Amino acid sequence: MTGRILYIPHGGGPLPLMGEPSHNQIVKFLRGAHTTLGRPKAIVVVSAHWECSGPTVTAGAAPPLIYDYTGFPPETYRLKYPAPGAPDLADRLVELLGAGGFDASLDTGRGFDHGMFVPLMLMYPDADIPVVQLSMLRDLDPARHIDMGAAIASVVDDDVLILGSGLSFHNMNAFGPANPASGVDHENEAFDAWLETVCTDTSIDEDERRSRLSRWKDAPSARYNHPREEHLLPLHVCYGAGGGPATRAFDGRVLEKKVAGYIW
Repeated sequence: MTGRILYIPHGGGPLPLMGEPSHNQIVKFLRGAHTTLGRPKAIVVVSAHWECSGPTVTAGAAPPLIYDYTGFPPETYRLKYPAPGAPDLADRLVELLGAGGFDASLDTGRGFDHGMFVPLMLMYPDADIPVVQLSMLRDLDPARHIDMGAAIASVVDDDVLILGSGLSFHNMNAFGPANPASGVDHENEAFDAWLETVCTDTSIDEDERRSRLSRWKDAPSARYNHPREEHLLPLHVCYGAGGGPATRAFDGRVLEKKVAGYIW
């Protein structure tokens, strides 16, 4: 099934929920995503904000929220998104990851971080779809994240949405205007163009696509866009699950930088 694997830009902390104008494009995209995705039976979120030594899956029946951001108004620490967990799905993911060669485990105590609840409050505001989070790998190995996605790909056939939650530009010291005369950040745009080609060009065979994503550090201005790659690698999980080119790209902006979303 296509249209059940999605990499999104989740924005800066709770800003998408605060009416921040710099996030208008991604808010519009997230609010309208259900028109393409429909209503899944469950959601697996791979958030940039959770790393473990091996793949770890939330297994609580009603995980709390983790307000893992600082310096925002008090009301942003009282946000609610009481989506149920999905312990049976968590067990299935651990089984699939084990079959894929990973030492996967369950975490019954961990809650949902803002890489989960901020976008889902916009996408599915009723909070009535069961959700689990799948951690990223602390070693940040891009090929292993592709393999992790491939290992869990079969859950899509059960009407489960795989949601990679990150940001395709994540240089915290460079948000805002660059090259003031033109308003264009050429390093940001060069990486964005490379990423869109690699993710969507149907003339690239899959061995080459995997190789390019695994060697993403060779892309134009790679380290300018991602001094640390934790916000990019949820895309690698999505590609691994999709197993081919993305069928649709979303082009948006956050704090004057180009960001991208992709649907498989």
